[in-house]
Amino acid sequence: MKKIVLTLALASFAFVSCKKNEDASSKINSETVTSENTTAPEVANSIKTSTTETVKDGTPVATFNKTEHDFGSIKKGSRNETEFEITNSGNTDLVIINASASCGCTVPEYPKTPIKPGNSAKIKVAFNASSVGNQSKTVTLTTNTATGTELLTIKANVEE
Repeated sequence: MKKIVLTLALASFAFVSCKKNEDASSKINSETVTSENTTAPEVANSIKTSTTETVKDGTPVATFNKTEHDFGSIKKGSRNETEFEITNSGNTDLVIINASASCGCTVPEYPKTPIKPGNSAKIKVAFNASSVGNQSKTVTLTTNTATGTELLTIKANVEE
């Protein structure tokens, strides 16, 4: 009898503690903030953009200074880092919910706080060169943009 009660209690706890599937826009702050002296379209026009998405009312838009970085030829066993700059050229807060790499040798660091319209933040990506040869790794950003994801790529030719 105790086993049955314990099993039911654990099952109830697991059922209640599971989160429902939420969309990314529910993760952001609902208040609207405008930047001083700069509008989102001005920022979008002043930097190299990799996003062809148009700015819609209430939609954050992620633009990058680059979406690909090539380390060139590097030595096996070396640790290499680069930074990507992300700018919110939309009208509401941009939230990066998660950043996941295609391989354990690649480690992204991303801002955990919302990026206000017109503001920028850095995404650091570290690559540990453990295998010889041409390497291409990706970092997938889960965001609250219209597309929901953004993709960054790093490349290197790892030599002995």
